[in-house]
Amino acid sequence: MNINTFKAFKSRNYRLFFAGQSVSLMGTWMQRTAVYWVIYVQTNSAFMLGLSVFASQFPSFLFSLLGGTIADRYNRFKVLLFTQIASMVQAVAMTLVVVFTDYSVVELIFLSVLLGIVNAFDVPARQSLVHYMVEQKEDVGNAIALNSTMVNLARLIGPAFAGFILETLGAGICFMLNALSFIAVIISLLMMKLPAHIPQARTQKMLADLKDGLRYLKSTPSLGILILLLSLMSLLVLPYTTLFPIIAKETLGGDASIYGYLNSFVGVGALSGAILLASLKHTSNLRKLLIVATTLFGLGIVLFALSYSLLFSLLFCAIAGFGMMLHVTIINTLLQTTSDSNMRGRVISYFAMAFFGMQPIGALLIGTISHYIGAGETLFLEGCAALIIIALFSPYLWKVANNRR
Repeated sequence: MNINTFKAFKSRNYRLFFAGQSVSLMGTWMQRTAVYWVIYVQTNSAFMLGLSVFASQFPSFLFSLLGGTIADRYNRFKVLLFTQIASMVQAVAMTLVVVFTDYSVVELIFLSVLLGIVNAFDVPARQSLVHYMVEQKEDVGNAIALNSTMVNLARLIGPAFAGFILETLGAGICFMLNALSFIAVIISLLMMKLPAHIPQARTQKMLADLKDGLRYLKSTPSLGILILLLSLMSLLVLPYTTLFPIIAKETLGGDASIYGYLNSFVGVGALSGAILLASLKHTSNLRKLLIVATTLFGLGIVLFALSYSLLFSLLFCAIAGFGMMLHVTIINTLLQTTSDSNMRGRVISYFAMAFFGMQPIGALLIGTISHYIGAGETLFLEGCAALIIIALFSPYLWKVANNRR
């Protein structure tokens, strides 16, 4: 770390956002860990694990373009405040269902679908609002990297804490703590002093706005290629954590705590990567770093798939998490810092579509393959897929990187 690592904290609005989101995201990771573990314990099915991921993320694929258009057309702050309140209501409903009813996985999957719809509108508004929270625009890239630090710090603490609570107090407490965590982010949003929203003149219908976003990506191949790369990785590689409950229980002979530790060590690696990214100068060549990061990501998964030792499994989880975080955050940073401001919400919606939309389809695919050939073998194929994908994209990324020096 150096003096550049936390420079976005000079902005009061961003400090408030970071504090509130840090608390809320820990609750989010607790709930996510609890949902997947409960579904696997109840069904003992890799396919059902994939279906649960599909249910929670595929709605973001369906509605993310609409969410991006709304973020560009309306007050992003109000959109974000609404989605955070809606997420809290969903967590309350999850708590009530688990604690007070004789629930089945159907209710959990249905509530996961509702959260996925909310996230489709939340992500474009939240990501694009960062530009207005940071006073110095050259600090935007640092703020995006710090966002990843925040997410992965939550990923480090949340699953480990969830594993302990699952074993001692039950899933309902995980969901209740997530609901309470939204109070922090809602308060932080209400305390912000953002520039007054200036509505844009709407000279065309929303469908035309959607088409303009796609046309913009097609005319800007340096952005379109990044979306394509993320789409392939999200489909074939990023859902690798879907199989963690199976690895924890079957390969490593563990319980919910071991499952939580696997997720947490992904967070350890991801947090390290986020701190590295936040510490870089804004002139750093991110496309070359993207090639290295994606290669590390693939190698980490391959080694994890071959491991039968808890110690080495945790180490390889950390390596995979390091590469994964850099891969996703670098793409996000490049999209936000090189796209036109009036197109940023729609560009981020395509990012959300690639990230959240392809993963659920990939989770179904991976769950199905794992059912027939085994979790370890499927993870090995995912790692190999990452190495093949980045080998195909590296020549273009390297060429663009050299042209932008």
